[in-house]
Amino acid sequence: MAKKSKKQTQAGGTPATVALTAAGVAYTVHAYDHDPGHPSYGEEAAEAMGVSPDRVFKTLVADVDGALTVAVVPVAGSLDLKALATAVGGKRAAMADPALAERTTGYVRGGISPLGQRKKLRTVLDASASAHGTICVSAGRRGLEVELSPGDLTTLTQAVLAPIGRA
Repeated sequence: MAKKSKKQTQAGGTPATVALTAAGVAYTVHAYDHDPGHPSYGEEAAEAMGVSPDRVFKTLVADVDGALTVAVVPVAGSLDLKALATAVGGKRAAMADPALAERTTGYVRGGISPLGQRKKLRTVLDASASAHGTICVSAGRRGLEVELSPGDLTTLTQAVLAPIGRA
């Protein structure tokens, strides 16, 4: 897990919320009690917040032709690895080793945020996000989500918008 600076710790924020605040982006934090026994982090978040799973997006890290790439897709579906590779001009994609994803992003599995990562990775946001005024993504730890506009998320992560999710 990423080390927090004194400023982040004192503010009670995560690198994701600190990045959002620094960028001056409007967002809402949603905290809930995480149940370690729940089979799906994303579905748990949607249930706890009372939000449609189509508006709650999970952050996955994949290896596309040897380069780590972040995929942000609705928790209601799954990631289409072939579509992800195509979206970034690659040929092959596979899920990244979880330990490598954690070391590279600075977050733990189930709490990886597309924002405030230790190392900036290319990011692809599923095109379905643009159908919503706001979406929810991990705020950087299990039991904490941020709600923001898909446009702000795209801008802050310099994401490519592409149809990478499947139902």
